[in-house]
Amino acid sequence: MSAVFQPSLLDATADHEGPGPLGGHVHRTLLSDGAWIDVRPGWISGADALFTRLADTVPWRAERRRLYDNVVDVPRLLAFYDEGERLPDPLLDQAKAMLDDHYREELGEPFRTAGLCLYRDGRDSVAWHGDRIGRGSTEDTMVAIVSVGTPRALLLRPQGGGPTIRHDLGHGDLIVMGGSCQRTWEHAIPKSAKARGPRISIQFRVRGVR
Repeated sequence: MSAVFQPSLLDATADHEGPGPLGGHVHRTLLSDGAWIDVRPGWISGADALFTRLADTVPWRAERRRLYDNVVDVPRLLAFYDEGERLPDPLLDQAKAMLDDHYREELGEPFRTAGLCLYRDGRDSVAWHGDRIGRGSTEDTMVAIVSVGTPRALLLRPQGGGPTIRHDLGHGDLIVMGGSCQRTWEHAIPKSAKARGPRISIQFRVRGVR
């Protein structure tokens, strides 16, 4: 990694490692067109240790994609765990089980896959998009994102542009995008001109959504 990770002082004083409670601790914001987001700051205690384990043990890969007439480097490292594959850390199994339990009635199905992104520094990013490959293009769904490492801005806006909502996520924060969010809103991690330490996001998705 090209930047140094600065641990959180609050995380260093945590008396246990793992997810905290969700019920009564998640704040929901209703957006337009049936979209919503839930935010739970500091959901994962011991998130800095989890960041270190994932950074060191996940088989990160670099990708190249076609952009217009050029093939360019994807500005982040990636890993993907499909349905039935073993997740890279037991704490992620705990997190998935708690998300499944909390959202079971509303979602109607468990989360199935986990995609991981490593943003090495402020130069790594992801452009405006929605998770619309597969069912996300036509159905309401949920994408739950756990962030560990240095906080980075996650921006949301209505599809095609409009007022922007910003959440700085890291050190074990959770955001869940639900309802029509993937179809009617977009999200992005912008580049930062300031020096930024590394961050890992873990995206839990249901079957058939990418």
